[in-house]
Amino acid sequence: MSDNPEEKERSTQSDQEISRQLARAERDILRQFDPGVRAVLIAAVIVVLILTWLLPWIGNATGWQVLSGQTDPVLDVGLLPRLFAINSTIAGVGVGVLALVTRRWVVAFLAAALDTMVAFEGMIAIWSRQTSVYGGPSIGLVIALICMVVLAVSWVRIAWSRS
Repeated sequence: MSDNPEEKERSTQSDQEISRQLARAERDILRQFDPGVRAVLIAAVIVVLILTWLLPWIGNATGWQVLSGQTDPVLDVGLLPRLFAINSTIAGVGVGVLALVTRRWVVAFLAAALDTMVAFEGMIAIWSRQTSVYGGPSIGLVIALICMVVLAVSWVRIAWSRS
């Protein structure tokens, strides 16, 4: 090494810049998660959840009709199944896909919390239809609830692995 002060200063500045870049890269890595094999399970369950929109949820009304509010008025669908349809779409599909794409811990925690809440909504939606005279819960609603429970458990496991 030389005794030239300018070279020492340039060397120190470049070392500081490298240290800053490494610290930034480390922070970015720590903000992300690797779901591993669970990513395939989560993606498959999201696809099944989307397919439940084609199945009957209440009486003969499909999930898509419940989601869009286009059911037969005689069925008297009510708020709970529709709320479950909307929230399972937002939390299960929207936030789930966002978490898989971004692989950010914050989004994974959000998916875990929302999917757990929506799974409970689904149980209440099914319970509310048990006493209905016009149409009880059909296979699509039950499968959608199972999908939300599987998603909730999967996201909680991923979020828990951060702790």
